[in-house]
Amino acid sequence: MTDWKKIRAEFPAVQEWTVLNAATFGLLPRRATEAVACHFARRDRYACSDFMDWFADADAIRGSIARLIHCSADDVAFIPNASAGLSTLISGIDWKPGDQVVTLEDEFPNHYYYPNYLAGRSVEFVETPFARFYEKITPRTRLVAVSMLNYSTGFRPPLAEMARFLHERDVLFYLDGTQGLGALELDVSAIRPSMLSVNGYKWMLAPSGAGFMYIDPAVREWLQPSVIGWRSHHTWRDHENLHHGVPEFGTKAEKYESGMLAFGPVYGMAASIDMMLEIGPRVIEQRVMQLAAMTRDVLRRAGGSLAADRDPHYDTPVVTARFDGRNPRDLARDLHARKVEVAARHGNLRVSPHFYNDEADLERFEQELKQILS
Repeated sequence: MTDWKKIRAEFPAVQEWTVLNAATFGLLPRRATEAVACHFARRDRYACSDFMDWFADADAIRGSIARLIHCSADDVAFIPNASAGLSTLISGIDWKPGDQVVTLEDEFPNHYYYPNYLAGRSVEFVETPFARFYEKITPRTRLVAVSMLNYSTGFRPPLAEMARFLHERDVLFYLDGTQGLGALELDVSAIRPSMLSVNGYKWMLAPSGAGFMYIDPAVREWLQPSVIGWRSHHTWRDHENLHHGVPEFGTKAEKYESGMLAFGPVYGMAASIDMMLEIGPRVIEQRVMQLAAMTRDVLRRAGGSLAADRDPHYDTPVVTARFDGRNPRDLARDLHARKVEVAARHGNLRVSPHFYNDEADLERFEQELKQILS
């Protein structure tokens, strides 16, 4: 039996705040902040003379990530944010005039900005509601970019179904797992995206600046690194012999890292991943989905209109609702003043509980929301 009360005690912020906003920022467990502090204390103690040991630690952390998402550690590279992953993929594709990039409507800006930037190369950007997604895929479609969960509505696309469809047509499939991974299970060996990139500061409960990407082995055969640095040559671990002229890339995903890692945030992320593996991703998903169901009940009782009541694809940890005649920004601001943290996105009040929340959080949220609405 999982001791959720003991787990909740790892998160100091819940003592003063009712935080139902993991879709914006996840809370850091004590072990994560301690891991960051330990790294900087270690720097002082050893004057960074052991810096190559940090990379050995990074290899072990890749192994933890691999266990979380079901892949090989060789498939994992560290990135500072999710857009770095998408940029690596887009910059490495040999775009031709008339090629298409397809994404779903109301996606996160990452999926708009760079693809739209490609318009200068006569690449077409296609945004579509999911109901028309499959008909929008044509022989000219080179890349599809979607999120695990939509950040503003909570929509959860059927990733396995989409992946099969795209694989049959040799279309590259980019998946942003920032919104969802850490709350929901993900098996990349089953879905086989061309690339998965994850920024860790939301559901992964990591410090800002720590993220990772999975790159399919077949994609790594042709995808060149977009940033070149001292770690680009495959023998970079022989750090006393770094001069090789033109770098020869290795076969592992780490070839995309190029230089020094942000080790403080990476160690913090590693501590949170270890916590998730200890609890169990399936147990976490069950807990989060239970809390999300309770959240929807709260919003219904308060008079909210929920997308989840119209479409099961919205039955996710990112719970959204609208209240007639009420501005969600005002509601979120008023709740914040009462130390209840939620968000407003695209005309919705967005509530996103994580496994550190409990029933008392939802009771307080309901009480404060009803007082504001009255």
